[in-house]
Amino acid sequence: MNRLGFVGAGSMADALIHGIIRSGRALPGEVMVTNRSNTGRLHQVRLRHGVRITRSKATLARRSDVILLCVKPPDAAEVLSELRGLVRPRHVVVSVIAGLPVAFIERELGAGIPVVRAMPNISCRVGESATVLASGTSASSKHLSVVEHLLSAVGSVTTVPEEWLDAVTGLSGSGPAYVYYLMEALAAGGVKAGLPASLASELTLQTVLGAAKMVKATGRDPSALRRDVMSPGGTTVAGLSVLDEAGFRQALEEAVRRAADRSRGLRAFCGPAGDSVPRIAGT
Repeated sequence: MNRLGFVGAGSMADALIHGIIRSGRALPGEVMVTNRSNTGRLHQVRLRHGVRITRSKATLARRSDVILLCVKPPDAAEVLSELRGLVRPRHVVVSVIAGLPVAFIERELGAGIPVVRAMPNISCRVGESATVLASGTSASSKHLSVVEHLLSAVGSVTTVPEEWLDAVTGLSGSGPAYVYYLMEALAAGGVKAGLPASLASELTLQTVLGAAKMVKATGRDPSALRRDVMSPGGTTVAGLSVLDEAGFRQALEEAVRRAADRSRGLRAFCGPAGDSVPRIAGT
């Protein structure tokens, strides 16, 4: 089951296509892409990756085994309506649409369609995505294994109850942007402290990369590693005191919470089926 059909050609679809082809899990000729109206974007994707493109969702469905929905939430209902009757139980539908419940997709596509909801992040382009899956009522363990195998090509894959996916979206789905923002600030701080911009950027990159590798390699809690760097009365303590005074930790926690709430809010595009996903206790 190698033939992939991407509905949508935005940045996430492009990153997934790049990562999957790069890994060898699919050949360019086994990937077909369509979108709603941006023909120029389709041709860019074809030129970058060597994939096939089409304006016909019927053609895409006929020539695909796994269909990946990579559209924006406001466009979801229209896309699913166009796919209804074209998608069969032989397909596996993978939705990477933020906030869109499996129940809504199953209702729109019809009974018996295997649906798996996925939340990757943009790091799939370099094989380092933190992808989380939740399966629908018609998706068997075999269907889930197909999706796990496919998306493990672009990073780690974890399966969770669907009610966790809004929180996942707020943390790992949006998380790369928080890290990039942190890197921007670190590099800017280096420049203000007297470094050339190029060196400040280089040191920021290696510092963030090294810190992440330390956590992964040692298995230690980040708070313990942080304390290792903090000498009493030293430079790190001076810097961290500024972050504490500015509410840095609270701001990051609130960013995750608010992004998760926004993901829940996207169910407004789903109508009645959007109410079928339970909230996490305490949120």
